[in-house]
Amino acid sequence: MAGTVCLTSGCSSLGYVGQSIGGHLSLVSSAKPIDDWLAAPDTAAPLKARLELSQRIRDFAVRELQLPDNRSYRSFADLHRPAAVWNVAAAPELSLKLQTWCYPVVGCVGYRGYYDLAGAEGEGEALRQQGLEVTVYPVPAYSTLGKMNWLGGDPLLNTFIQWPEIELARLIFHELSHQVVYAPGDTMFNESFATTVERLGGERWLAAEGSELARTQARQIDERRADARRVIFATRAELEAIYRSGLADEDKRRRKAEALAHMRAEHEALKAGPWKGYTGYDAFFAKANNASLGIQAAYLNWVPALTALFEREGRDFKRFYAAAGRLAALPRAEREATLQALAPANDAFSPDHRNP
Repeated sequence: MAGTVCLTSGCSSLGYVGQSIGGHLSLVSSAKPIDDWLAAPDTAAPLKARLELSQRIRDFAVRELQLPDNRSYRSFADLHRPAAVWNVAAAPELSLKLQTWCYPVVGCVGYRGYYDLAGAEGEGEALRQQGLEVTVYPVPAYSTLGKMNWLGGDPLLNTFIQWPEIELARLIFHELSHQVVYAPGDTMFNESFATTVERLGGERWLAAEGSELARTQARQIDERRADARRVIFATRAELEAIYRSGLADEDKRRRKAEALAHMRAEHEALKAGPWKGYTGYDAFFAKANNASLGIQAAYLNWVPALTALFEREGRDFKRFYAAAGRLAALPRAEREATLQALAPANDAFSPDHRNP
């Protein structure tokens, strides 16, 4: 995810600016080069193994995916907390349209990031008092878009270093790609581009470097994720139709409740059936609302179109990045029209790897 926090002046309050700058500087200052961690006698063997794997992935990203060869993900920080930041997103009771906040560099986005869970919960409660539906969710990593390489770049973090091999690789590819192509204020394009790179890169990693365990884990992860996406996006489509309809608000609320109840029942059926009791999606489905369902659309709306662009560019990453960069430079309406023309018909949307 790119730019979850405001790193320069110009946000809506001095307090928010302060926690953003202070939080990021604290994160960066706690990072040490990977070689230092590997050389330290008190670094646990399992962590050393993961750090060594991360550097093989990082080298692969440069060599095979043409991603930036810089200081990002060449250091590691243990934040002693389960998330890099906590994002807050909000939407009206009868709409999936997210509230947006505007920041320097990254533009306007549908979330607000906090380094402290209490701060995020406080913002969420204030938004609820305005009658909005709110989701507060942990974010394991974020990108500073390459703007902070002079300060050491974006570090590896304890929040994701122990993830399954394929998920670790995908995350590194995803975050690095934000440094290659970025359209200020267009979250859907930016996240779709990064997710396209992570998918293509993940496939290449598994084929060339992935262990047999990684391939098995990838199949399990992707099968469950595809099931979850199918349920989530069917529910999104149903809710969008309800909200656009001419029904009275009371009828919309009733139909909304029925749609969410059906979604949760489908999740329970997946758990009882092919998932064999897997509980990794429990929190999402239990708390799903307009805000959490709204945030899902950002991550893969344009992935089919961008994948088609990759094919058009001869599956060459440098050419693909150049073509995507030209799209990013277009006015938004022109960019979306071009992407729509590229998109295969009837391709389902799906969310980012850090979401269902």
